[in-house]
Amino acid sequence: MESERSKRMGNACIPLKRIAYFLCLLSALLLTEGKKPAKPKCPAVCTCTKDNALCENARSIPRTVPPDVISLSFVRSGFTEISEGSFLFTPSLQLLLFTSNSFDVISDDAFIGLPHLEYLFIENNNIKSISRHTFRGLKSLIHLQIMGYNVKPGKVILHMLIADVEVMPVYIEPLDLRGNSFNCDCKLKWLVEWLSHTNATVEDIYCEGPPEYKKRKINSLSSKDFDCIITEFAKSQDLPYQSLSIDTFSYLNDEYVVIAQPFTGKCIFLEWDHVEKTFRNYDNITGTSTVVCKPIVIETQLYVIVAQLFGGSHIYKRDSFANKFIKIQDIEILKIRKPNDIETFKIENNWYFVVADSSKAGFTTIYKWNGNGFYSHQSLHAWYRDTDVEYLEIIRTPQTLRTPHLILSSSSQRPVIYQWNKATQLFTNQTDIPNMEDVYAVKHFSVKGDVYICLTRFIGDSKVMKWGGSSFQDIQRMPSRGSMVFQPLQINNYQYAILGSDYSFTQVYNWDAEKAKFVKFQELNVQAPRSFTHVSINKRNFLFASSFKGNTQIYKHVIVDLSA
Repeated sequence: MESERSKRMGNACIPLKRIAYFLCLLSALLLTEGKKPAKPKCPAVCTCTKDNALCENARSIPRTVPPDVISLSFVRSGFTEISEGSFLFTPSLQLLLFTSNSFDVISDDAFIGLPHLEYLFIENNNIKSISRHTFRGLKSLIHLQIMGYNVKPGKVILHMLIADVEVMPVYIEPLDLRGNSFNCDCKLKWLVEWLSHTNATVEDIYCEGPPEYKKRKINSLSSKDFDCIITEFAKSQDLPYQSLSIDTFSYLNDEYVVIAQPFTGKCIFLEWDHVEKTFRNYDNITGTSTVVCKPIVIETQLYVIVAQLFGGSHIYKRDSFANKFIKIQDIEILKIRKPNDIETFKIENNWYFVVADSSKAGFTTIYKWNGNGFYSHQSLHAWYRDTDVEYLEIIRTPQTLRTPHLILSSSSQRPVIYQWNKATQLFTNQTDIPNMEDVYAVKHFSVKGDVYICLTRFIGDSKVMKWGGSSFQDIQRMPSRGSMVFQPLQINNYQYAILGSDYSFTQVYNWDAEKAKFVKFQELNVQAPRSFTHVSINKRNFLFASSFKGNTQIYKHVIVDLSA
């Protein structure tokens, strides 16, 4: 009887043990379940439904939003910026809206981590800047609306990477930019270019400024309506000495500059330092009261004509074995007494140079290379005190070919033009330029095949004249205030003319193709300038400005794209 009762009790304990086991297991499961992170709650500044969240007066972009939310809106919020990665914790968003908020900057990659975002509205905010890569990563975007900036024209800078396929897919639906105050200047050129080739549909938008474009449809503009490239000469280097003439030349595949120093009597040669990116001394020729150092390269040999006020003028040759300059020839002192300018030129494979002599008893003389040295070829001007000589080629009506000419400037008469006679191999047939007394120098330039000259007057008006087939005709006048140089020069596609002044700032003019004349665009402070020379090295362009009373200056030619 007792054993039977024990059996029953033992059998009854089996289910009790199982029940206890399951109770323990259930408790463990409940404890495990309690350790799981709770779902993010709706932020206090937001109102949330199952899949929408509306945030008002938020001081920052919340990091915790319910995971089921697919649309998120911000209204009248107080944060100042949408920074990079602001929505990394809400990857499911399909719609994002900002209305009447106070932020003014949207940073690069602000919407990164939103692979499903299709609709983005940015309306009536205080935005001043949208970074260029703001919308990077929005591969699913099909509707973008940016409108109603609360800023004045010209203050909104839309640097969106709108042309990047990764950012703005070709299948995007209408892009709405209405309500913005667009200033149609160079900062908007990129948008005009994008509108001209995009496949996206863009609602019509209009210019608020400048006046010439006001109320004009931006969609109708082209990139040609914007002239956004400007240039300037920026100070690059000072050379601590005075100078007169400056010339550049190529020799053995390198570029060099030679500068005449009147007070030390030296010709200083400079080369480009490819490491330091500056000009450094290469060599020099020592003389007395040097006024011109003129290089001339014949075949592979370098010669330098050194004109001096005292001690005669000489010709030097570069000895490549001794690695120095050696004097090979004296220039006849009876003809060249007071040299003021030297010009080199080549006619029918023959090399020449001409020296303008400014003394009362000297002769402006042409010298010709004979294979061993230079000999006197022709004397042009006796007793006229010539200050400058210019070689150029022009077409005389009814001829059709350009012929060599020389123009001599003199303190005693109007500029004289000499024409080359092919039969006699001499310059003859002299005429003058009427109504141009007291011209110190004449320099020429060409635009689209037309030949122009710049005539320098010390006081009064310097002039720009154009060759008309039989004579030079007035085009433009510039006021001269102690001018001894009016130098035209071309850098790439830019034509300049630089008018020096001993009493004021040097004026730099740029050629306006539409007006067919020069317009003033920059001033340089150079003491007593005597020459301006363009030097091109390694795709860099420099302007050397000589100074008779101060330091020689080097400017770099800088090109700035205002649409960048």
